[in-house]
Amino acid sequence: MSEQERRRIAFTVQYDGGPYHGWQLQREHRSVQGELEGVLTKVFAGPARVLGSGRTDRGVHATGQVAAVDAPVRWTAAELRRAMNALLPQEVWIARAEEVDAKFHPRYGAVSRSYAYRIGVLETASSPFHRRWCWPVGKEVDEEKLRGEAASVVGEHSFAAFAKAGQEKRGDRCVVTEAEWQRWGDLGIEFSITANRFLHHMVRYLVGTMVEIGLGRRPEGDTGRLLEAELGLTTSPPAPPEGLFLTGVRYPEGTYPTGDGGGGRLKAIQL
Repeated sequence: MSEQERRRIAFTVQYDGGPYHGWQLQREHRSVQGELEGVLTKVFAGPARVLGSGRTDRGVHATGQVAAVDAPVRWTAAELRRAMNALLPQEVWIARAEEVDAKFHPRYGAVSRSYAYRIGVLETASSPFHRRWCWPVGKEVDEEKLRGEAASVVGEHSFAAFAKAGQEKRGDRCVVTEAEWQRWGDLGIEFSITANRFLHHMVRYLVGTMVEIGLGRRPEGDTGRLLEAELGLTTSPPAPPEGLFLTGVRYPEGTYPTGDGGGGRLKAIQL
């Protein structure tokens, strides 16, 4: 299909990651990318390749994942969004879609990404109506300690201590522009973080370690000491994937999405 016969359409995807083995296409397991490509292949009556802004792991959710596809020129963004939402499974929904420049790439064009992680501190967080979308700790966590640990994360650091072993050699320095804890309604607390890039499992290791500090199980300041690679210090186990949401991907002004300063961040769905 030549450039004259196609248009690149970018879209924001929301999904419940519980039924999926992550975003990335897999041969033997359900994935969000696989669902999208399967639906688009039906819509286009031919093969379709979906580009994503990045991977999410098994069980991780998204309210602001960004993807793109080269569609036959007869399809407008609005028409394609309606067709996809009519065919996608109920756990996946296209929140918005629009035509973008043919060179737009949702991964390589991104300037930052944002995540949110939810902790349920009340016993009711273990309800089946909540536990799929949070970590039901079931007890109060010292929020003042959490905020102090989060403050040490802001800035440019090596996050090697907070990365899963065995990842690709892409460097371990990230620039964090936001890291804060806030109340999550009456159920608990939510960690929000924005950075130019993230390492594999980085947010989950950060949350797991900070929660242990907030529960009094490890000393205050350990987050900063881990960032400084203090000898003999290791992170706590990573927080479970159910509480993690990819909430947005930001792009330069005028690329995607238009009209909001190049933003695209959406709050995690309130349940």
